[in-house]
Amino acid sequence: MDDNRRAELKARASAAIDACAAELIDLSLRIHAHPEVAYHEVQASAWLTELLEAHGFDVGRGIADMPTAFRATAGHGAAVVAVLAEYDALPGIGHGCGHNIIAASAAGAGIGVRAVIDALDGSVQVIGTPAEEVYGGKVQMIRAGAFEGIDAAMLVHPGTRDAVVAKALACAELQVEYFGREAHAAAQPENGINALEAMIIAYNAINALRQHIRGTARVHGVITDGGEAPNIVPGHSAASFLVRAEDDPYLEELKERVVACFEAGAQATGARVELRWNPNQYAAMQTNAPLAEAFRRNFSSVGRAVPSPETPRPLGSTDMGNVSRILPAIHPGIAIAPQDVNGHSPRFAEHAASEAGQRAVIDAAKAMAMTAVDVLADPDLRARMRSEFERWRGIAAP
Repeated sequence: MDDNRRAELKARASAAIDACAAELIDLSLRIHAHPEVAYHEVQASAWLTELLEAHGFDVGRGIADMPTAFRATAGHGAAVVAVLAEYDALPGIGHGCGHNIIAASAAGAGIGVRAVIDALDGSVQVIGTPAEEVYGGKVQMIRAGAFEGIDAAMLVHPGTRDAVVAKALACAELQVEYFGREAHAAAQPENGINALEAMIIAYNAINALRQHIRGTARVHGVITDGGEAPNIVPGHSAASFLVRAEDDPYLEELKERVVACFEAGAQATGARVELRWNPNQYAAMQTNAPLAEAFRRNFSSVGRAVPSPETPRPLGSTDMGNVSRILPAIHPGIAIAPQDVNGHSPRFAEHAASEAGQRAVIDAAKAMAMTAVDVLADPDLRARMRSEFERWRGIAAP
């Protein structure tokens, strides 16, 4: 397809997004006002699928054995582009990660491509992916085959700066429990086994470990149970920890060192320890360069110029990293808040419903829609994406 024809299709896709901008912003604000945590995104999933059906998509609900996951499809042909929606909120904070913007912009991108899909040899899918926060919903969906047959996947995440290349850390979640023995803390402390002391010993060991790990790695967590009363030797303690690293091999090494810290707590006190790793482990994000460069050009066309090369900063972890291990994928960022605003905070949640957040919904939708047009209209781009993906996979293979 020649450049003029492709530019015409992009303009039509953007116009379709402008035509439904009020619907998209309303959707974003509704999801923001009704935050639902992982696996419980019933209302958000319903609102998204209803909107997509109203715009001509064929919608399958409850895919991958996940009631709040969905797939909305428009078009036919060999090439398939997926735009991923996230819509789970953070406990106690709401949309402090801005997933309402991710969801609405994904729907908008799909609607934009849907408006021109008859001129393209391929299809667009909007895939609803629950439980991104901690639980790794996309990992479950990968195991269920939800991303098979897709040529490219993308989503845009709100943050404090515009970016095309994401540097997300590999991440593993560890649930820890110590089992000791209760006793009267004053009358018979010698008869007790203090499960809280075991946890504190392990916590301090992890603090010591942090001095001797790579600067990009992270180990952090919270104690969720420390006992019942100050006059009872705690017979049980529990915690949840996250271990993060810039690459998957170092994550595995670091996990072993963290386990040793918790085993030390058990050995020092006599408490029994149980460790449970979340099977939905997050992989480090691998940005597909040809797809990213196509997005960069389209991002610039909506007024979000990001120079290349970038110096990406770690943005935490995402199960989009796991998607990037099985197909070409990108995870750009879009600014909605000043750089002094912390992510995963009530202040960031406020910005997720601001005018800047609303503008980001439309800008991200247009940039993704235009990038999807590039992928579907350009076999050479698809070949370069696949070649880059296969080259990286060959390097990364053990």
